Amino acid sequence: MSDRSLDIYLRGLYARRHAITVETCLSVSQPAGCARFRVHASSVEVASRDACVTPGLVFAKRRTNRSLSEPMSIFDSVRRQIVPIHPEGYIFIAIFAVIALILSWLWSPLGWVGAILTVWCAYFFRDPPRVTPLREGLIVSPADGIVSSIGFFVPPPELGLGDKPLSRISVFMSVFDCHVNRAPVTGRITRIAYKPGLFVNADLDKASEDNERSSLIIENAAGRFGVVQIAGLIARRIVSFVREGDSIGTGERFGLIRFGSRVDVYLPETAVPLVGLGSKAIAGETVLADLTATETRRSYKVG
Repeated sequence: MSDRSLDIYLRGLYARRHAITVETCLSVSQPAGCARFRVHASSVEVASRDACVTPGLVFAKRRTNRSLSEPMSIFDSVRRQIVPIHPEGYIFIAIFAVIALILSWLWSPLGWVGAILTVWCAYFFRDPPRVTPLREGLIVSPADGIVSSIGFFVPPPELGLGDKPLSRISVFMSVFDCHVNRAPVTGRITRIAYKPGLFVNADLDKASEDNERSSLIIENAAGRFGVVQIAGLIARRIVSFVREGDSIGTGERFGLIRFGSRVDVYLPETAVPLVGLGSKAIAGETVLADLTATETRRSYKVG
């Protein structure tokens, strides 16, 4: 990598860290592995050159009114550590806070317990921005959590994907994971189906059949992708942000599950899993599988 390319690459990293808009577009006329960066501070373009970087790392971040040369204050540093809360959580945080005040009035130690639970509730409903890879063929995780299952399973009948086993990757979300779910691929939502059911532990295989769930199909040129939100032992509410016929982009929010659950992704035959059992997944960022991969399925070890 030349000095000029390294300089622009470092500008891109700086922009990502400090929440400056980073737009990237791949060009077929460029050498393989090259991308074009456009870094903006406010509305003024401060860099627009070619830089050799890992292909497919095309990200979008929010803008800031601070220029690249302006030093970051302590206030800015602290503010950037504060994660947004999803509006679905406001009422629950308020309820927890009121209960904490009542408990504190009854007995001070109970008030501290209520305060801790209120902080946990706010943490549960956090909705941090995510940096989503946009290369065609990538399938990103729809949920934060642990990859709990990889294999071939018959999809739920309400998805309309037939009775033939399909490749499926499951991500289990604990009560400490972010529960805002994001689209694994870009496409149009052609079906949404809700099925009431039980509330057994979502980490169990039978949860895919027995538990309450909300399923949707995202369709694009590569095929149809099934995404199933499954309520868990504690979860009692699946919230959807989309409707049938909506178009959605990779990494965009499509729903939320309250208090512990699982999300299954059913993939076309050409998808090659790029994660292993026990892998940590981040919604909108972790690549679960690749439709264009030429490599064989990877093997993993724990250690």
